[in-house]
Amino acid sequence: MSAELPKSMPAPTTTENAIPRLASSQPFVDFMATGWASPELPAPVAPDAAAAAAAHREKLSAAFTGQGIMVFAGSAPVRSNDCYYEFRAHSDFIYLINAQIEDAVLVGHPTGHGHDFELFLPVPFTPGTADFFSNAIHGELWVGPSHNTAQWSAALGIPVRSITELETAVRAGTFAAAGSAKASELAKLNAQDSPVLRRVLSQLRMVKDAWEIGQLRASVDHTVEGFRQVLAAIPQSIAEGGERWLQGTFDRVARTYGNGPGYATIIGAGIHAPTLHWTRCDGPVSEDQLLLLDMGVEERSCYTADVTRTFPVAGSFSEPQRLVHDLVEKSHRAGLATLAPGNSFSDFHFACMEVIAQGLHDWDLLPVSVDEALSPTGQQHRRWLVCGVGHHLGLDVHDCSHSQYEDYQGAALEENMVLTVEPGLYFHAHDQLVPPELRGLGVRIEDDLLITATGYENLSAELPLDAAGLQNWMNQAMSGASA
Repeated sequence: MSAELPKSMPAPTTTENAIPRLASSQPFVDFMATGWASPELPAPVAPDAAAAAAAHREKLSAAFTGQGIMVFAGSAPVRSNDCYYEFRAHSDFIYLINAQIEDAVLVGHPTGHGHDFELFLPVPFTPGTADFFSNAIHGELWVGPSHNTAQWSAALGIPVRSITELETAVRAGTFAAAGSAKASELAKLNAQDSPVLRRVLSQLRMVKDAWEIGQLRASVDHTVEGFRQVLAAIPQSIAEGGERWLQGTFDRVARTYGNGPGYATIIGAGIHAPTLHWTRCDGPVSEDQLLLLDMGVEERSCYTADVTRTFPVAGSFSEPQRLVHDLVEKSHRAGLATLAPGNSFSDFHFACMEVIAQGLHDWDLLPVSVDEALSPTGQQHRRWLVCGVGHHLGLDVHDCSHSQYEDYQGAALEENMVLTVEPGLYFHAHDQLVPPELRGLGVRIEDDLLITATGYENLSAELPLDAAGLQNWMNQAMSGASA
């Protein structure tokens, strides 16, 4: 039995009654091609960013001699149907270009002295093409004017060509590929996904230059401002809005000063604080709770902060809350004390864990001795701290993740590395092995640290570590909002 349209919606009897397809009307296409000025639109790359990217390419060239290089920017993923997420380029591409250009490809042709780099990017859908008005994803009438190859070349200081020329340009050689690309695309271009190239890029990204450190400083400063505004919004979150109101408050700050959050903002109130990645943020906020805030602003350069503090919603810690916070603070300070060039990256992990294990033992929560817990075959204390307690930081919140163990956790710290230290304790509300007064309490402290010639600089030091300092900072933020 065939379906029938409702009587109020009669089916068109002829194609003359159908809605016209504009791209099929040549007179319309011709008309839309006329009368458009060419806007002055310099590509959005500051000279210092372009210079930093050029230096990054030189480092890669020196570390990858004799082999063709191809790094893909990637494409925005589909959110649903014909709606896409906002584009964010692959971090390896950003490191080498310091710009976000969807579907662009950076190519390094090997030469006797290193590499000749050139960038290939999609041709803009400008007036004169049907896509100008008919392509809702990339057509300039829909998304705004695009930068052309000449504008990008002037800003970046390298040759820039149309993506339509890419296949011909790389036909003669084999290229190691990184970034974001499909297997079919790599095969077409005689390129091979290269774990070695990804590893080299991760190694290079571990040590930051002066420009990158400046970006990270700005990111941390903006993140601290986000903390201030979130704390000021606590009364509103209690009255209505809860965790979502606070998440939206920080995300607005991140969007104002940068691209947005560097990762999904974590706002954990009460029993949600022990959940390591509580990004649902759909619970209430009440005065008797702890509030765990794990947040970071991603600058427009895509470098991100990653800072965590835990505050008492009431403005002062209860005795059990203070007990947990003080142990985490002690662990955090022990980890910070290990940071210096030449020390192992993993030293802070073991320093943090030793303090946590001893504290849990003193509270009679460990079923074994401290030494047994800290042994590789023990680790019982990790029931309440299953995550890592630090990582590299930069273009990604968990930066340089394609590194091998010997390059990362097994390597020594170097000057101008940036990393986090973030111990915590997470007592879930349904954990029957902890006393009732500790159930539902979660505390994490996380700072962003720059390794210096003699030790470290705490980039997020404006946020206090101790409980009394946090209470004072919180009350100042809240009183400033009400003044």
